[in-house]
Amino acid sequence: MKIIFKNNNQEIDLEEETSLLRASIRYKAGMPFKCGGGMCRTCICKIEKGIENTNKLTKKELKLLTDEDIQLSKRLACQTIVNGSITVSWETKD
Repeated sequence: MKIIFKNNNQEIDLEEETSLLRASIRYKAGMPFKCGGGMCRTCICKIEKGIENTNKLTKKELKLLTDEDIQLSKRLACQTIVNGSITVSWETKD
């Protein structure tokens, strides 16, 4: 499966499912994060393509994401397990 990180035009190939944040850290994709445990919203991202290739929203995501976030395919990278190809982006803070 492929993960495409749109912000830096990076594409990685993975053979096993993993969390989106773990993949970003392992391959130095640069997704922002602080807690890594679904408490701070720092790793909020948008699944541009392939939302069907992720796990269901977790209890932590349902607590932290707004209805609008969910409609826009936003997820917490630390809570999102990738099991197929996706394209993801995130907001950058200047």
